[in-house]
Amino acid sequence: MSLQLYDTLTRSLKEFEPLNPPSVLLYACGPTVYDHAHIGNYRSFLVYDLLHRYLVWSGYKVRFVMNLTDVDDKTIERASEADQTIKAYTGPFGKQVIDDAESLGILPAEVYPLATDYIEEMIVWTERLIDNGVAYSTADGSVYFSIGSFPEYGRLKGLDLESNNTVSRVDSDEYEKEDVRDFVLWKAAKSIDEKVEASWDSPWGRGRPGWHLECSVMSIKELGETLDIHMGGEDLVFPHHENEIAQSEAVTGKPFVQHWVHVKHLIVEGRKMSKSLGNTITVRQLLEEGFEPAAIRHQLLSAQYRRELNFTRKDLDASRSAVQRIIDFEVRLNSLKGLSVEGEGPLSCISLEAIEEFQGVMDDDLNSAEALATLFVFINRANGELDSTPGVSQKDVEKALETLKSIDAVLGLLALGRESRRIDPSMEKWVESLIIERATARQNRDFERADQIRDELISQGITLEDSGEKTRWKKSGH
Repeated sequence: MSLQLYDTLTRSLKEFEPLNPPSVLLYACGPTVYDHAHIGNYRSFLVYDLLHRYLVWSGYKVRFVMNLTDVDDKTIERASEADQTIKAYTGPFGKQVIDDAESLGILPAEVYPLATDYIEEMIVWTERLIDNGVAYSTADGSVYFSIGSFPEYGRLKGLDLESNNTVSRVDSDEYEKEDVRDFVLWKAAKSIDEKVEASWDSPWGRGRPGWHLECSVMSIKELGETLDIHMGGEDLVFPHHENEIAQSEAVTGKPFVQHWVHVKHLIVEGRKMSKSLGNTITVRQLLEEGFEPAAIRHQLLSAQYRRELNFTRKDLDASRSAVQRIIDFEVRLNSLKGLSVEGEGPLSCISLEAIEEFQGVMDDDLNSAEALATLFVFINRANGELDSTPGVSQKDVEKALETLKSIDAVLGLLALGRESRRIDPSMEKWVESLIIERATARQNRDFERADQIRDELISQGITLEDSGEKTRWKKSGH
């Protein structure tokens, strides 16, 4: 089976077919950088990353672009309150988005376009829309897209344009326009825009771009007139992505996007996340509380992207344990390297079956929950085979390691997990010396001292595992 993605436009699973394989043009809506991005944003970012990684894993060459919206009503308002220019205010938030994404193992985009860097292109685009008869300027210097001039408007959301509810939801801009349904492309400058340096000269006077226009211009500038995949949170379907389709296709005359992929929002501790409820969580906050990046990543991938995810701190502890199981399995396989047993045994078959199962569930609309389940079934089966088989061949071990690394190239958990549990050489030497002292104490039946050593190590986040005459240790975390 080839990759099937749920397409919001057709409301069905659709086989992924890029226009120019093996190249894939992937655009994703990033955050508006007026505040710290929250954990819900990062669920979307991790789904972007999952698809990015899986496409690469499947042999595609991906050009991935994710924008950062640094000029809109919210950024202007916050910059004004802080008495800063819009660039000075949004810059640190944009940098933190990229830094926190890196901390969660998210592959970087090739470009993170900022809306303020594409103003000239946005002005040109607006002029083209006016020339094509689908946009008009008003006396105050604003420009609007005429929804009535684009008969296919509403097809992404499945709207009835004659509905009063639809009319009231299309746009809430406080500017003059011919039809209440029309949305703004260029906003005439207000005093607050000038104050924060969020206003530019244009043929219609001083002003700034509308939010919807920004993504169309940035995506087409960086990727071309038709995108293979456009991603975003489910809240962006309407009006943002609906408006993107209208203003893009009204200029190019070509389909704007081949596949629309939208991520469902998460809830926190069983409740909708909102500032009014005081349950908004940021990645930085979780890291400061001591939760590991790999655990955060694991939990955010634990539900398929179109299903609701309940994010809890309790589940983060369970995710940490899950990541530890993956690391322990890798350590066990690495400890078996250099074996002299020849041939190929059941472990190679188990590994091959795991890869086939993994590809099958990922091809089924990026089912990350089943992909994680497949990984742990593989680990359990492989461990069972290693426990029951007196000798395992080097080829078997290498095949199992290859499978583990292949699956993890998409899930991205191992490197993050190892980093969190890394121990500096001096501490490692200290741990090893205490383990030797403990072994001596146990041989001398000084169990009180042996227990004291174990407790001391536990207090430093070191867990011991006794197996016969041998003691293994590992660094545990939050």
